[in-house]
Amino acid sequence: MYNRLVSKMRIIIENIFAILKKFKIITEKYRNRRKRFGLRFNLIASIYNFNYYI
Repeated sequence: MYNRLVSKMRIIIENIFAILKKFKIITEKYRNRRKRFGLRFNLIASIYNFNYYI
């Protein structure tokens, strides 16, 4: 029972990371200021959440 729950959650999370990797901020070396990384990552997460709820 526990393993099935973990497996379902893992699939969902892996699919989310696959979508976020389209923005290249996760897959490539980040070459801008570190202070802006969190802001940009949050922006990408917000775009994903916006599309998810529509």
